[in-house]
This record gives sequence, structure tokens and C-alpha cells, in this order.
Amino acid sequence: MGNKLKGKDLIKLGFPKNNSINIALGQISRYRKREKKERILEEAKEVLKTPEKFQGNAIWGKVAEGLVKPVEVKMHQLRNTRVPFSIYGENEIDEQAKFQLYDALKLPIAVQGALMPDAHYGYGLPIGGVLATDNAVIPYGVGVDIGCRMCLTIYPISISFLKGKVHQFENILKNHTKFGMRETHDKKQDHEIFYRDEFIEIPLVKRLKDKAFKQLGTSGGGNHFVEFGTVSITEENNEFGLKIGEYIGVLSHSGSRGLGANIAKHYTYLATKQCPLPKNVQHLAWLDLNTHDGQEYWLAMNLAGDYAKACHDNIHDRIAKELGAKPIAKIENHHNFAWKEMVNDRECIVHRKGATPAKNGELGIIPGSMTASGFIVRGLGNKESLQSASHGAGRKFSRKKCKEKFTKSDIKHQLNMNNITLIGGGIDEAPMAYKDIKKVMANQQELVEVQGTFTPKIVRMDK
Repeated sequence: MGNKLKGKDLIKLGFPKNNSINIALGQISRYRKREKKERILEEAKEVLKTPEKFQGNAIWGKVAEGLVKPVEVKMHQLRNTRVPFSIYGENEIDEQAKFQLYDALKLPIAVQGALMPDAHYGYGLPIGGVLATDNAVIPYGVGVDIGCRMCLTIYPISISFLKGKVHQFENILKNHTKFGMRETHDKKQDHEIFYRDEFIEIPLVKRLKDKAFKQLGTSGGGNHFVEFGTVSITEENNEFGLKIGEYIGVLSHSGSRGLGANIAKHYTYLATKQCPLPKNVQHLAWLDLNTHDGQEYWLAMNLAGDYAKACHDNIHDRIAKELGAKPIAKIENHHNFAWKEMVNDRECIVHRKGATPAKNGELGIIPGSMTASGFIVRGLGNKESLQSASHGAGRKFSRKKCKEKFTKSDIKHQLNMNNITLIGGGIDEAPMAYKDIKKVMANQQELVEVQGTFTPKIVRMDK
């Protein structure tokens, strides 16, 4: 008997000559190739005998599914008509982003859609796109940075303290925040998330655990940031029990780092194999939630979202320790995620790719830019928007355009005009790259109610 397990070995066991053999060989090659052939064949025999016992199993679940109820792989065509949708601030949104949404609205699984006023072109769904689907999840409808989110902590510290000790606050950000692919904290901290079953039971996630541990409490590159700024509470009846006035705040924006990116890449690949679509919409390939891969992605996605929250908690804990103060309020929300929600009395999967959840009474943060104030908002539960709002100001110029159009001097001028200290940050994140946040907010008054503002003062980004 040769050491390498082959299809004919499985046929000898009695496996049907269909795709279940390819699935088994793929799973074994990916996750069990260092183990003895005899042992694997013994397990394979058990799977063949009672496949229903192995459904949901990390390694053999997909093989069992292939034996009991194989995933039907067929070319899907778009419908001729779109499902209902709403667009907010239509005149401010580029045509490419609208056409991306229009394509998504014709998917056989689509139920309802919406486009937020900060929307712009992306991969799969546009950034600022919201899509409700029937029992299916689109990995690119969630996005590569699963669980990318905002977190604001508010401190009972006088604003004059911030003005008088800029260098001290700069040093806190320089020493206690880490960005991009290379930087990690010297002193690593443990977290309960690393003891979750998913890190044991999902093979892909298990392999990513060390990376996730190293990157805990760090932020990504691009538009991710940690900022000190001024929080102005403008509503007495706010949800977090703060009096009208000004406070020091820390605002962070980042996601699930390498963990989320690898989960997105892996399951997007599986979706495109299981759900062939016309070339112009292939990034909208979905996973049926009744399948092994669909259920596994759902678990992995939720883990990545919780890991993103753990990263923000770690960042804010480190800064609170340096400030020697406890926050008196904390507001946070995802804006790259999928949720199970009721849409017109039926449970759907609601994808928000660059959109803030805005159920009635739900709090969120919509940032501006490094020189423009962001907004603390309370959702109004608008059903036409699928209870969503914008996730920021939205890009006016692409990263490439920014590098062609702006210089470091242009950015410096804007920072000086607004009295902002910037640590790191590239030309592609110039304040001028973004739309006017005030216009964006004006276009979503029926979606959210403003409770306060956050004005950046000291901004830290990737170099």
C-alpha cells in the first residue's frame, strides 16, 4: 500500500464514483496529509457507513454532506427584474456603485436592498451597500475585513487637559497603538476569545490562531485609525446617560486583521466554486446556509466579528490605563458584517458592507475624516433602508487618484487649518479624499438622529 491516499483507495472502500471522492481527497490533503493512510481509511470507512453521524464534523462534515445530500453546483443566472430597493443621497453617488447594487438586486437569493449616502464602488457589493438575502450569505457582501467596526470611549476629563498636554497624548498613541502588517505589541495579552470552540473545530481558523494572538489589539492599514478628540453631547435625552457638554474621547476604527482576511479569502473561493455566476457578478457568489461550508463560514464570520471587538477592547483598555481613568460611556458598532434579521416578516440574512446598523434606538458612530467631525447617532429603524445608515463620509477620490491629485503639503495645510496632529497616514488618506460628511448626514435624516459629535484632535494611522 503506497503512502499517498488516492481516489481508487476510496472507491475500494465503496465510495460512489462522484464528487464525494474529490471532496474527501481535498479535505484529507488540506488537513490530514501528515497522518497515516491506514488511520484515514479507517475513518473514511466509518463516514461511508454512517455519514449522518459526521455531518457538521470539522474534517469529515463536507464529505458526509457529499454522500447524504451533495451541494448542487449549477450556473445561476440573474433575474430580469430587481427586488425592491432604496437609495439615499442618490445625486452624490457614482453610477458604478449604483450599477453594482442593481446587479445584486437581480440575484436569485436577493430579497431587498439599499444604498447609503456615502456609497462608492467596491468589490462585489458596493461600499455602503445593504442587501437582504434568503438563507444565503455572500462573503464579498460582508467584505474582506470582516467585523470592521467603530468604537468610542468617553472620559470624564476636561478638554483643557487635552489642549495643554498634546505631546503626552501623542506619546500614548505612539507607544500603545500598533498598525499595519509588521507592528505588534511587545507585551502580548491573552483574551477569552482564544478559548472559543471555533479555534479548535474549524481547521482553517485553528491555523490562524497564532496570527490572531499576535495581532490582538492592533489596527490595520489604509483608513484605520485611533484618535483622541473632543466629544460634544448635544442631546439631554441621550441613551448613555451623559449630560450635555464636552468630554475627551478615544475613537478607533479597525477590523479583524489577518484572521478575517483569510476567512474571507477561503470562503469566497469556496463560494465561487459552488455558485458559478456570470463574470460581471462572480464576486457575489454565495454560500447556502444549509450547507456545511455555509454553516462553517457563519461561525467563522461571527468569530472574526467578536475578535475585531476584542481588538478594540484591548486598544481602549491600554489607553485607559495610560490615562489613569475609566470611560464613562462606550459606543461601538460593526459596519462590515451579516446579521439574521426579520425583513417584512421573514428571516433574512442582511449584509451591511460599509453600512451602520440603525435599528430603532440603536447607537452607532459615523466618522467624518481626520479633519471633519464624526457623529454619534441613534437609529430610527427605517425599514426602507433595511434599518441601516452610512458608515462614514465615503470616498470622493480613489487611493490612486489621491496620489495623483494631492501632495503632502496639501495635507499639512488642511491639518494646520483644523489644528490636527497626525501621526502616520499616507496621501491616499488625505482629508480631501472624502465627501462632505455634513451633506451625507443631511441625506440620512430619516435613518438616524444625531446625539453628539466627535472632533478629531490627535490622529494615529499606519505609516
